[in-house]
Amino acid sequence: MNMHVVGAQGPTRRLVVVADNSLIVEAIAIGLRKSGAFKLLGHVNARTGSIQAIVEAEPDVVLVDDLDGTEDSVELVAGIKAEDDRVAVIVLSTSMDPDWLDAVFAAGAVGAISKATHPAALATLVRETIDGHVVHVYKSSATSPTAGPAVVAGVQSPLTSRELEVLQLVAGGATNGEIAQKLWVTEQTVKFHLSNVYRKLEVGNRTEASHYAHVNGLVRAAEAAGAC
Repeated sequence: MNMHVVGAQGPTRRLVVVADNSLIVEAIAIGLRKSGAFKLLGHVNARTGSIQAIVEAEPDVVLVDDLDGTEDSVELVAGIKAEDDRVAVIVLSTSMDPDWLDAVFAAGAVGAISKATHPAALATLVRETIDGHVVHVYKSSATSPTAGPAVVAGVQSPLTSRELEVLQLVAGGATNGEIAQKLWVTEQTVKFHLSNVYRKLEVGNRTEASHYAHVNGLVRAAEAAGAC
């Protein structure tokens, strides 16, 4: 899908919007133009556009509509960062679910901004976020005092619910392709979650991750839940 170029004058940072809703794109464009802080290069359709089209525009910043908080947005962020790590990716979201935020930041996003934000304030928030002036601590799924840590079979787990699900499937002998089919995601997304599992558990491969799951009772817990 070709880039839809938007005529704009801008002095500093080059920005691309990734969204599938024309009203969202127009609202963002208005806010950014008034700020004078960005050169809006154009927009890519979130569902039919390509990561290559985004990267080829050579943006400094990519503003991504979260696609209703699905795994697709996480995969998109990871894909952009894999192609060009210098790009600052910020996600616009209607949901601030801790598990989802964990995944978005792990994928490489530098910030997440609520879609409830007024367009006039958006440019300021984007600028301050990429400059490192905005830091907001949210209640992570692993640290929330209200929900408590994720606990399976008496073992505290540093993993998000989706990472734990992937680990359990790996420990059960499933291939990446089988996991992708079961969870309705791509194999790239499965690999992304697995890399997070390896990092958090400090293991080097599937065998070590499976051993961890069996030793700590994670597989038995999954089997018991499935039998109910």
